[in-house]
Amino acid sequence: MKIQNAFVFGLVGTLGVGLGLLILFMVGSLATVLTYVGIAIFLALGLDPLVSWLQRKKVPRALAILIVVIAVAGVITGLVFAVLPIIIQQLTQLFDQLPVLFTQLTSSDFAANLTRQLGGYIDVQAVVDAVTNYLRDPGNITTIAGGALQVGIGIANGVFGIVIVIILTLFFTANLGMMKRTVYLLVPATKRERFADLGEQITDAVGRYVVGQVALAACNGVLSFIFLSIIQAPYAAVLAFIAGVLSLIPLVGTISGSVIIVGICLIPTIGSPLTALVAAIYYLIYMQVEAYLLSPNIMRRAVSVPGSIVVIAALAGGSLLGVLGALVAIPVAASIMLIVKQVVIPAQNER
Repeated sequence: MKIQNAFVFGLVGTLGVGLGLLILFMVGSLATVLTYVGIAIFLALGLDPLVSWLQRKKVPRALAILIVVIAVAGVITGLVFAVLPIIIQQLTQLFDQLPVLFTQLTSSDFAANLTRQLGGYIDVQAVVDAVTNYLRDPGNITTIAGGALQVGIGIANGVFGIVIVIILTLFFTANLGMMKRTVYLLVPATKRERFADLGEQITDAVGRYVVGQVALAACNGVLSFIFLSIIQAPYAAVLAFIAGVLSLIPLVGTISGSVIIVGICLIPTIGSPLTALVAAIYYLIYMQVEAYLLSPNIMRRAVSVPGSIVVIAALAGGSLLGVLGALVAIPVAASIMLIVKQVVIPAQNER
């Protein structure tokens, strides 16, 4: 359509820009909901390989889904009842140590010794006095209380989000086949078979990647608990739980958990420099084993992506969408590489 009148042209252009801004505003408003949906689809694709394996064993899909859901729920429940009491007990012990630790930190002898160890570049007593004066101000206490309230609200929203994600995951797992067939029907019939083949390869790769990442996290958590218990590190269950959860994050998860654990082992009255040194040596060795032995063998069956692409994808995904972006970046990169290899390059060779 050719528009001759300048006023009409300007009006149509303005309406188009306004519509685009409205769509962007709606997407921004629905960001949380879209995040829940994205996580649920990601988890559903992770459960699908188990369902497909049972289907290949002649188990009906409905029964296979029920078996997988019950098995996963049983594992999670078992872990919660086995680990949660230990974590609560050790967290209670940690909180009981906080007053003693605070007393030591605020003592003049401790501050003077630490200042001397730092070469006199930092006056620890001045820092302690500044923090104490800050806490004595009623206005600052109000600000801290407001921040604590926001933290409580954030925890409540997190629990609500977990419940929503679980419900959506169950729904998507039960209807994943129908959802994929519906998407395939939107493609022209002449290209539908090829599109469906690519779609199945991509969803299978994403599912295997999720399973592989969970396996790596479980391996890190279990080995951390065994090792920390052997060296009698403080709060071994809590630290192992931190290591396992953070290992779900590609690239930076394992090293982040290791730094946190070593730092906690360095805290006076909680750990000791020797325990921290032994833990640091262990995690340096474990990171090499994970990078060169565990991760290649587990992930080679899931996604075939060069190491440089893995680093770039994880960094880009983390910058755009945070932790969720880092999680989905690698399977997205594998999907793009698959499309390039099977669609773009053959099309270029035909010209």
